Amino acid sequence: MSTSSSVTVHILDKEYSIMCPQEERTNLVSAARYLDGKMREIRSSGKVIGADRIAVMAALNITHDLLHRQEIAEVQPNGSTREQVRDLLERVDLVLATDPNERQS
Repeated sequence: MSTSSSVTVHILDKEYSIMCPQEERTNLVSAARYLDGKMREIRSSGKVIGADRIAVMAALNITHDLLHRQEIAEVQPNGSTREQVRDLLERVDLVLATDPNERQS
């Protein structure tokens, strides 16, 4: 049986404490970092103002990417899930490796 604990994540300069099963902690932190990166990209573009609007745009972009990947998987059934996960992890690593100051210029 899994036990939940509080995990603190930072998204767009705000701190959030979220209850999460211990075994999902790493995934939650990774998801928060990914979301934070997407929101910072949108904010740095200067085209969207306000945290709520930035969050909605980030959610739309992430959902669009997910749905697009699902469509590709349906069209190309030979594409392995492992390759798709590897591609997503590479994209997350790239965002996380980028200096936040470089993204805001």
